[in-house]
Amino acid sequence: MEQYLQQNAWLLALVILWTLPWKAVTLWKAARLKQKVWFVILLCVNSMALLEIIYIFLVTRKREKHA
Repeated sequence: MEQYLQQNAWLLALVILWTLPWKAVTLWKAARLKQKVWFVILLCVNSMALLEIIYIFLVTRKREKHA
């Protein structure tokens, strides 16, 4: 696996470039909505942005509609 990543460093860079903006927006939304548990979970769990996308499009939309 290590050898594969060394030979395909662009793949790791692509995953980082994909994940970083999602994580930033998600953490910002969780902090703004004062959702400490979500903030900690999202900060600690690396899900290649899947958890972040679910949070942004499902959890915060429901929360923002009720606010």
